[in-house]
Amino acid sequence: MRDYAEEFENRVRFIREILSKSGAEGIVFGNSGGKDSALVGILCKAACDNTVGVILPCSTIRNYDEDRRDALAVSEKYGIESRTVDLTEARNTIACSIGEAVKLTADALSNIAPRLRMTALYAIAASENRLVAGTGNRSEAYVGYFTKWGDGAHDFNPIADLTVTEIYEFLEALKAPEMILRKAPSAALFDGQTDEQEMGVTYAQLDAHIRGEQIEEEKKNRIEQMHAASEHKRRGIVKYEKD
Repeated sequence: MRDYAEEFENRVRFIREILSKSGAEGIVFGNSGGKDSALVGILCKAACDNTVGVILPCSTIRNYDEDRRDALAVSEKYGIESRTVDLTEARNTIACSIGEAVKLTADALSNIAPRLRMTALYAIAASENRLVAGTGNRSEAYVGYFTKWGDGAHDFNPIADLTVTEIYEFLEALKAPEMILRKAPSAALFDGQTDEQEMGVTYAQLDAHIRGEQIEEEKKNRIEQMHAASEHKRRGIVKYEKD
């Protein structure tokens, strides 16, 4: 197991160095009420007192209920300033406008919310000279379980190297609120959605595969299929280069 006391100090130092080099005066992150945003919020607040966590509900009942309560609990425990930007009306307006040009698929519709959240965070960052902190982890990145130009967009990410298993270990070491540790991971893109159900593999299986351990062949194939299909998300924009 990692030495999370040392990890904490190293990551706080990393964040402070990023801020110092950028000339930014603060940090903003999306506070979803989940494990990743909780850890990022804790680290950013320790590094910079001027850290704001923004709750960004968008359409789903869970956003307004469980996620909001958990996000506020994290903010209260760690003294993180909290704000709320309700994006439901904006999402509905955009979906309606685009719907006049094309029949939106379920995936296309789901990805509007993460991209609106990115827009809101960067608008706040630009208005208050802040950096946007990313909240994605290594497990999600490996299978592309994030939205390109949505939650995949940020200025820095202090937890990108950590698997979901390690995220939970880190939070336990920091004595994070119990409901965060018990909560089933979910992007809450639609009501009833969970990450593991949507991916078709558990995070335990995914993390074991990333560590090089043997897992059920069917699950291994599923993971590698997702990894290959999402390669475009992990590399930069493809650009023309003169020979």
